[in-house]
Amino acid sequence: MTFAGTIPSLPTRTDESADIEAFVQQGCPHCAEAEAFLQAIKQEHPTLSIIIHDIIQDPAALERLQLLAKNQGIKAVRAPVFQVGGQLIFGYSKEAGTDQLIRNALTQVHTPKIQDSSGSCEIKGALPCEAAQDIVFFGHRLSLDELGLPLFTLAIGLLDGFNPCSMWVLMLMISLLASMQDRIRMFAIAGTFVAVEGLVYFIFMAAWLNLFLLIGLSRFSEIAIAAIALLAGLINLKDFWLFGRGVSLSIPDAAKPDIYARIRQILQAQNLAGALIGAVLLAILVQIVEFMCTSGFPALYTRILTLKQLDSISYYGYLLLYNLAYMFDDIIILAIGIITLSQRRLQEKEGRRLKLISGLVMVGIAVYLLLKSA
Repeated sequence: MTFAGTIPSLPTRTDESADIEAFVQQGCPHCAEAEAFLQAIKQEHPTLSIIIHDIIQDPAALERLQLLAKNQGIKAVRAPVFQVGGQLIFGYSKEAGTDQLIRNALTQVHTPKIQDSSGSCEIKGALPCEAAQDIVFFGHRLSLDELGLPLFTLAIGLLDGFNPCSMWVLMLMISLLASMQDRIRMFAIAGTFVAVEGLVYFIFMAAWLNLFLLIGLSRFSEIAIAAIALLAGLINLKDFWLFGRGVSLSIPDAAKPDIYARIRQILQAQNLAGALIGAVLLAILVQIVEFMCTSGFPALYTRILTLKQLDSISYYGYLLLYNLAYMFDDIIILAIGIITLSQRRLQEKEGRRLKLISGLVMVGIAVYLLLKSA
């Protein structure tokens, strides 16, 4: 069965020797986009053997798809699905790079594995499409398909940047440096702290990325990360109502005296070079101390990023974009502090609000990851 607008020459018979075998359903906009792509690639390469199955109108095709997915350990199947060169590619989204994913599979020899691309529909007939990797935040859906991966990256990076742990340290440093009434020295020291903190965070996220690339695509890893994020989100929500009571994802009280002492050493440094070295060491220390406080968003984002099956340059490019967004609020706070010489520090009520925002977003992402393939 072919859909309106597809090339009639694209057959729908079952042929395991086909270069591309696609499983689609009517009423799914991602399937329609996938068919348009198959039409274009067929015109580019007339010798390609492309087969399209309508899994709703052809029960045998649905059974074949379910068997293919079962052999790969996949229980819940969504459309469209492509079998190319021994790979199963789920979903279709041009912005997420599915076009290139299919082209790469055509030109390379692979062992059977599963690729997961954003943009898919539940196989229950003509149902509304549900795009993959989206988040509902205060009633607004942040979706890869709606925003595109770059804007999605910026949105999550900005949300991650409003972290009460790192903001507390930065505002404390700025408030103490302001008493020196030296904007140039203040910019050099606090600016170094922000830059090194961003670099360490980038390395931290790269470690998460490479861990997930090593593990590969698996439902187990998705559930594990979602469970960790859910726990972190619930703890942050608890801190909104019961701040400082019980388990908390904040800088431990035991670590605060050391942070104060290091900042005092920076202030008392005999020369700028010594102060800058102190700022570098403090930034590294703070990132280590903040590990549990800040690990939720990087783990979630890098797990989602690996689903896109990008090249190495693209992976690290998106990590850089994420970190620029993450550092944006620190840069704004630094600029305000230098201009106004403000000695204001992060207040408890502000920390509570940041915890609330962080907790809601983490819980939202975690619940989505847990339920999307249940």
